[in-house]
Amino acid sequence: MSRHGMMYQDIVPYTSRYYDKGKFGRMFSSLPPFAPDNKKVRDALKDMGKKGGIMDAKDDLTQDPKFLITDPNLQIKNPNSPIMGAGMTFLGQFIDHDITFDPTSSLERQSDPECVENFRTPSLALDNIYGSGPGASPHLYDQSDGQGIKMLLEPLNVQGKEGIDKFDVPRNSQLTALIGDPRNDENLIVSQLQVLFLRFHNVLVDALRVKFPSKSPSEIFNQAQELVRWHYQWIVLHEFLPLLCGENMVKDVLDNGRKFYGWHNEPFIPVEFSVAAYRFGHSQIRPSYRANFGITNQPSPTEFFADIFDFTVSPTHPDPNDLRGGKRAARRFIDWHTFFNLGDGSMKANKLIDSKLSTPLFNLPGFTDIDSLASRNLVRGLTFSLPSGQRVAHAMRIEPLGAEHFDELKHYKLNFENSTPLWYYILKEAEIQQMGVHLGEVGGRIVTEVLIGLMEGDNTSFLSQNPFWKPTLPCWEAYRTGKHFTMADLVKIAEHKIAVNF
Repeated sequence: MSRHGMMYQDIVPYTSRYYDKGKFGRMFSSLPPFAPDNKKVRDALKDMGKKGGIMDAKDDLTQDPKFLITDPNLQIKNPNSPIMGAGMTFLGQFIDHDITFDPTSSLERQSDPECVENFRTPSLALDNIYGSGPGASPHLYDQSDGQGIKMLLEPLNVQGKEGIDKFDVPRNSQLTALIGDPRNDENLIVSQLQVLFLRFHNVLVDALRVKFPSKSPSEIFNQAQELVRWHYQWIVLHEFLPLLCGENMVKDVLDNGRKFYGWHNEPFIPVEFSVAAYRFGHSQIRPSYRANFGITNQPSPTEFFADIFDFTVSPTHPDPNDLRGGKRAARRFIDWHTFFNLGDGSMKANKLIDSKLSTPLFNLPGFTDIDSLASRNLVRGLTFSLPSGQRVAHAMRIEPLGAEHFDELKHYKLNFENSTPLWYYILKEAEIQQMGVHLGEVGGRIVTEVLIGLMEGDNTSFLSQNPFWKPTLPCWEAYRTGKHFTMADLVKIAEHKIAVNF
């Protein structure tokens, strides 16, 4: 088998078609759907994912948001991960928005993923940051210096922890974010991740201008963009994936190649990844978070704890007491010390991966058909005729979980305990095999192969151009040894502006 991953075609040929990189596709095209698409099955899936059902963590949302995540008695259904900080969930969301975008999000019967267009380039190239570049997307760039190669930001004129200046994404007069992907303004945390990467780019542009004063603006932009992309890809490969899928899984795919994700022409996004495995992050979202430690350049800073969503509040409220996106106010910024390990002991743990979702996710706004995220995920798996978790495990030559692990599904009398929806199976697999610390064998294999495959299939990535490349930007070593460039380093460069030497 080659390094770039020919599949075991005697087991499951991925397709006889030539997938277009602008479409979705399948990893396991020969496997049948986990269940027939009929009303009885759809009703059962909606029931599995309903508010108050088997997937609802049943958080007490009458409690103060601070106590929801600090009181041990209120955290029983939201246990802490021993290895992963709270920021990794939202980095995962940011990565998803970089590689996939299906604006239709249809739950109607649509079994052929090739009929669904992907409005993102399936590569870790930060389309959601750069758009189509300064020439084609000038509204994303700061034109004030006459060069238009730095990203546009809006100062909030406040300071967070350690006196760090805070910014918002640029917005129009109706507060619509002017960014490369509107989904990166869905909540405050991912919106501020967008800001973090915009600032990271700008710091590198300034450093390159000093280092290479004779270079043209386009040369400076191209070099800064490549540095940002490659360091981001490095984080995905060497921090995000090992935490999410396990170091052994990542090493196996790098050393021995991909076994199940391949393509004829160019990389595509498999629905087993986008509709099932990569939706693991929905189970990691906590009901509330500490967004920041208060505005430090004002008297008596007050920490901002808030529910991830509180849809009892009017959508027109200018500064709601939750973490929804689309708003601008002085306190609506993130202190990353809560989300990544910046060495001061303030980082909060991520939630374990399991088959429970936080209660706010069972009442999403804007959906007239199904407002539960869990139900939507389950029905979408049916819509795309995804195979069962057990069938995928067999195709991977992995012993599947036994029916005894799915006793809660037996009363539907639809054989879900033996033919389980892939998304639910992957959550339960992580819970059973890895105690929720990271994904199990099926979920981890799908996610690792796809993300590494996207880098290997992109001729501009560091894995394709120079697989022996290592980060050239400084690592902040105050709290660790033997590591190479993490999200903590990116935060330090972007916000603390530690010295950048090339």
